[in-house]
Amino acid sequence: MAKVYGIEYTVKNSKGEVVDSNKGGAPLEFIAGKGQIIPGLEKEVEKMEVGEEKVVVVPAKEAYGERNEELIEKLPREQFQGIELQKGMTLYGQTPDGQTIAVRVVDFDDKEVTIDYNHPLAGEDLTFEVKVVSKRDATPEEELTGQIGAQGGH
Repeated sequence: MAKVYGIEYTVKNSKGEVVDSNKGGAPLEFIAGKGQIIPGLEKEVEKMEVGEEKVVVVPAKEAYGERNEELIEKLPREQFQGIELQKGMTLYGQTPDGQTIAVRVVDFDDKEVTIDYNHPLAGEDLTFEVKVVSKRDATPEEELTGQIGAQGGH
């Protein structure tokens, strides 16, 4: 039987900067084994009990992967008409199969725009301060759909 975990966390990048946190907000809930959070964090949370707090260092390969220089591409400027480009900005697009993707603008000039398909945290070892606030068995619907609170027939 799969477990549903609720966690509170703060995550820091390799420079020690806080990049995300849900402390003081709703817990992040996920179903173990469904790939809903990064593998290195999930593996550690599954060993924890409700109320337990821990600092978990997740190496890049178990987080968002290593940076891949092949995921940096130069595209014709015409493809970005009507967009006020800025270095470092994130743009959203769709893959041919309809998936939403985010790309970061690395550089641009009058002719080309250099974009990076790597996740912004690719290549980073991440440090999580994590607390398990809830743990329960997943319902059959949750196991089937991978969605928490899933109700049949909707």
